[in-house]
Amino acid sequence: MLRLKKKKEAEALAKKTEEESGTATPSTTDTDSNDGSSPMQTDDSKKVSLLGGIGGKKVGGGEKKKKRTPGEIRIQKDIAELDGGSVATITFPSANTLTTFCVSVTPDSGYWSGCTYSFTFTIPALYPHEPPKVHCDTQLYHPNVNTEGNVCLNILREDWKPVLDINAVIYGLIYLFYDPNPADPLNHEAAKLLRENKGEFERNVKRSLRGGYVDGVQYQALK
Repeated sequence: MLRLKKKKEAEALAKKTEEESGTATPSTTDTDSNDGSSPMQTDDSKKVSLLGGIGGKKVGGGEKKKKRTPGEIRIQKDIAELDGGSVATITFPSANTLTTFCVSVTPDSGYWSGCTYSFTFTIPALYPHEPPKVHCDTQLYHPNVNTEGNVCLNILREDWKPVLDINAVIYGLIYLFYDPNPADPLNHEAAKLLRENKGEFERNVKRSLRGGYVDGVQYQALK
């Protein structure tokens, strides 16, 4: 009788231990750690992680999802209102990146008409409190663009205001092709020639567009 009682007690203890271990198993499986996290906390963390990665883990180092900068938030609004008309077209090299894009300008009159000139726009994190950065990717003989692709436009510097937007910059670039500003130059030789001898300046522009040399620099042929 005593043996039977002990056997039953042992069986009951084993069953209880099995039941306890069975309820504990999901917790250790879900957390896969001993940090004391509850199953509910683990499930929540997986839901968040899946938004930015695969299998509950971030791709590329396990960092948290990057917070959007004010510039990224504002540029979304500006993009919805972009309108370069028939003279300018806007393209995005990466559909996932709104802060870097290309603008192609094709003037329909003026010294540079008939050719297409490409610009890269980079939106800083503090945009619109800081102006966008604009680089001319097409080698251009122009008083307001130097051979390194820097662009001299007043609203990209001291005249920039947060109320301005990308459209304003695009219109400013278009205007530079119709009415270059020799009073605020980057290419000082071209600006001086435009002020003093417009006929010779026009010949230099045409020579540069054909791929010729101007002031010791060979330009890319665009015509």
